[in-house]
Amino acid sequence: MKKFILFSLLIINFLYANNAKEVLLLHSYHKGYVWSDDISKTIEQAFSKHNNIELTTVYMDTKHIADPIYLDKLAALYKEQFKTRDFDLIIASDNNAFDFTIRYHDYLFKDLPVLFCGINNFDEALLDENNMKKYMTGVVEQVDLEKNFELIKDLHPNINKLLIINDRSKTGLAVKRDLRNIIKKYQKEFTIEYVDKMEIQTLKDKVSKLGENDVILFVLLFKDTTGKYFTYKQSFLEVKAVSNVPIYGLWDFYLNYGIAGGLLTSAIAQGESVSKMAIDVLNGKKIQDIPVIDKSPNRYMFDYNELERFDIEVDNHLSDYILINEPNSVYRKFIKFIVLAIIIIMVLSIIVVVLRANIKRRKKLELALSNQLEFDKVLLDTIPNPIYYKNVEGKFQGCNLSFANLVSKDRDEIIGKSAFDFFPYEVALKNTNIDQELMQTFSTSTSEFTFYTSSSHMKHIILNKAVYKNIDGSVGGIVCIMDDITERVQQKQFLIQQSKLAEMGDMVAAIAHQWNEPLIELSAQVQDIQTSYLLNELKDTDVKDFVNDSMIQIKYMSRTLNDFRNFLKPSTKKKLFSISKALNEINEIIGKQIFYSNINMSFNYKNKNEELLIYGYENEFKQVLLNLINNSKNKILEQDNPHTQKGNIDINIQRDDNYNIIEICDDGGAIEDKIISSIFQPYFTTKKDGTGIGLYMAKVIIEDKMRGSITVKNDHNNVIFTIKLPHKKV
Repeated sequence: MKKFILFSLLIINFLYANNAKEVLLLHSYHKGYVWSDDISKTIEQAFSKHNNIELTTVYMDTKHIADPIYLDKLAALYKEQFKTRDFDLIIASDNNAFDFTIRYHDYLFKDLPVLFCGINNFDEALLDENNMKKYMTGVVEQVDLEKNFELIKDLHPNINKLLIINDRSKTGLAVKRDLRNIIKKYQKEFTIEYVDKMEIQTLKDKVSKLGENDVILFVLLFKDTTGKYFTYKQSFLEVKAVSNVPIYGLWDFYLNYGIAGGLLTSAIAQGESVSKMAIDVLNGKKIQDIPVIDKSPNRYMFDYNELERFDIEVDNHLSDYILINEPNSVYRKFIKFIVLAIIIIMVLSIIVVVLRANIKRRKKLELALSNQLEFDKVLLDTIPNPIYYKNVEGKFQGCNLSFANLVSKDRDEIIGKSAFDFFPYEVALKNTNIDQELMQTFSTSTSEFTFYTSSSHMKHIILNKAVYKNIDGSVGGIVCIMDDITERVQQKQFLIQQSKLAEMGDMVAAIAHQWNEPLIELSAQVQDIQTSYLLNELKDTDVKDFVNDSMIQIKYMSRTLNDFRNFLKPSTKKKLFSISKALNEINEIIGKQIFYSNINMSFNYKNKNEELLIYGYENEFKQVLLNLINNSKNKILEQDNPHTQKGNIDINIQRDDNYNIIEICDDGGAIEDKIISSIFQPYFTTKKDGTGIGLYMAKVIIEDKMRGSITVKNDHNNVIFTIKLPHKKV
């Protein structure tokens, strides 16, 4: 019997030994660093419920030293230290341990699964690049800077300046990179000063001079510019001692030392998440089946004492948050209201009895209203056009799904914000001014703007706005239905460029005419220099003159090519440009071709002493002129005219109070009455090889893109095209 019991005990011990799991927790920093300590405590508490898990914790101490030589020596030490250990799992805490584990995985932990936590700026591609995808997963640490900025702005609507205190550690520099775009977004609303290169005493002097409407965002400060090292608590307490303004943070280990709070990255939450992963792995779950938690488990946390000190009200802005240091006597504080509450309850009870008869009716009305609201919501979401409505203060009150998708936000993130939170400042300001005018005039408005989405896609939008009223007749706000015309604009731009390319044959012919004379001149100069050389009459001055004369011709030919290239470029922005300059550049391109075709082309400026300017797209405008002049030239050349002078093209330029007017007249014969009303229609052509898009795109460019007009009429045997363009921005 004794032998049986002894044998059973041996079997149990053997089975337990085989079932025991060893876990190595590798910390980047040192014991006593509160972030690391909180992660360790959380993991230890989770593992304490499992008797078969043995946890070994080591500290790399990289806050004090982290050069490559030290890390190599540390790896050699661990190789010796753990050569008899058989670990089942490695947990790497923070970035330095994460990098160390990847670098020395084959050397120290070959084929072992690795979990990580507290990792800043995590890029999953790093696992693929180092062939660690099948070995590693974990929890990302990500401070939410934007939501902390939003929180500070909401809690301090009268904020004057935000002072951001940081250091130049690896984590500090990572935060600095993320801060750039956010600072750019908010610097128009309040002053932002960023400090990461300052000696501690100078920093304290700056903090002590902050005004009552200023706020501090304390990121990190482990070392100042003199190289002096601080613990997390020492640096913060020195700043806190001289501060008379609220201080917000990004990590929970500053709580209880004087920060008011914030959306904090929690070491405890990191530890809880990685502990659950570790238990799954130890129970046999494959590391590849555990996805990386890339959304950091952050929490809104505040210190009651700091909120009271600075009279900060959180409840109006947040419903779910953690409050520390709340006094136990908080309820006794309100005991004087108990009697009053009892009286109120009694009165309300009487009122309830009186109102009971109306409850059923009200419930029916509420149900009908809820059904109607749900129907309206579904109806709005079904409409493909982005729709929103704002109150008189310019804050969004609601929108449909299409608008939320347009600005890449959830509806909850849109409500209460203004146009300045989602669109460029200039666009938001213009639309705000339109809204103010509509609410004064009770009219409607149609406008157009262009902006880039968060994914860097350009959108062309038409806004149709109207004022809505409340039941009492007061102005409720603005309703806007948006029309996304991006595809239409892009299609028109494509057709414009296609039309421009269709002119290329005439352009090449024009260049050939332009180059004819300089090529003849160059040929003569080359022959002359060769003859001088053969007759031994070549002088230095002759060579110099030959080079100078040749360069003049070559530059002329190069300028012709530049004119051709510039013509093909699409204009991306409207600008003010000179009509005479545009006409001169067109004349440079095709003038000689017109001349050699025995056509007289003249430019007649009615306002001779005035520079006429147009606001629009310069290259597209030149494209229209080239198309019309080429059409006139071709029509004249088609005429069977026995005279040497084949025809005339007159270009008349003048202005009136509102418009610049350009007339292009030719005597190539009238357009048939039956087709004159159709020549601007797309793909309409009378030419055998024509595309029918030239005049159509001329109309699109002048009327749609430049807000002008283009018309045509016959004057006996002449044809007159008239272009009217506003000389002011529209």
